[in-house]
Amino acid sequence: MGNLRRVPVGIVGASGYGGVQLVRLLMEHPELELVYLGGESSAGKSFADLYPHLAHLVNLPIEAVEPEVIAHRCEVVFLSLPNGLACQIAPKLLEKGCKVLDLSADYRFSDLVTYTNWYGTQRSDQTTAATAVYGLPELYRDRIAEAQLVGCPGCYPTASLLALSPLLKQGLIVPETAIIDAKSGTSGGGRQGKINLLLAEADNSLGAYGVARHRHTPEIEHICSDLAGHEVTVQFTPHLIPMVRGILATVYATLRDPGLVRDDLTTIYTAFYRNAPWVKVCESGVYPQTKWACGSNLCYIGVEVDPRTGRVIVMSVIDNLIKGQAGQAIQCLNLMMGWEETLGLPQLGFYP
Repeated sequence: MGNLRRVPVGIVGASGYGGVQLVRLLMEHPELELVYLGGESSAGKSFADLYPHLAHLVNLPIEAVEPEVIAHRCEVVFLSLPNGLACQIAPKLLEKGCKVLDLSADYRFSDLVTYTNWYGTQRSDQTTAATAVYGLPELYRDRIAEAQLVGCPGCYPTASLLALSPLLKQGLIVPETAIIDAKSGTSGGGRQGKINLLLAEADNSLGAYGVARHRHTPEIEHICSDLAGHEVTVQFTPHLIPMVRGILATVYATLRDPGLVRDDLTTIYTAFYRNAPWVKVCESGVYPQTKWACGSNLCYIGVEVDPRTGRVIVMSVIDNLIKGQAGQAIQCLNLMMGWEETLGLPQLGFYP
């Protein structure tokens, strides 16, 4: 690289868990300089007021969100906002020449009818949405490298799609039989106070939510359909589990060839992800745990075949705040800037 000038970046929506993960990762990135933090409710406060443990490194205020000001100071902007807000800001930033990475659902869909049906927000930025690239590097690396606007995937879709992609791309399963049983730590619910995330409510308990209607369902189906070459419907059920970080997605599907065994699938997955530095396929008979990925940008995948039922079982684990959010966004930016995909991202997790 040899470039002495670091690229100025900003975060809009820096006060949430996604925002603070971005701050941590950006502060450690050798080619990026964090110059702007923005937010509405926290504007005027110091970032250290919100996160005192970062006060020794981050000496930035939370500023009002003014696209003209942001574009003047930043070449790259991360939008870590609730759904329905990024679409109000992104077109203005793009017009000024910024690269934009949206961590909400606003630019995950090229078809805004689908977005409106599931998220309830009417949109008028169809032209902008049509230029967005879905930010899952393991599938769309080349497109991301050419993009100006990236819609970063949700955490559940990231874990689920990395588990399903080789099966769909190579026609190994009957797509309509796919069932995703996924579990997430409480940080996936964000930092705002919610009764179901209180310690007294969530601890010592495990429960499903958003059954048959979770908003990540159409996102998963959209990419699955793209991989399969025809419209695919999947069954997706998320669960809240009493831990802070991590997602485990266990995927079940009927194999087209009941003669395939575990070693065959392990070989297929290893070949599929041979150029994907952030995906680690476990050896036969090894099943990943969420703790392995905690604090890293890695996804661990384990594969099993049940010859009795003719089904494949794929287990995928990620840190929902890193590979499922902030880390993946920086992985996309690395590609957009022509840098190594692993630059500035944690390759070792926190263990134990």
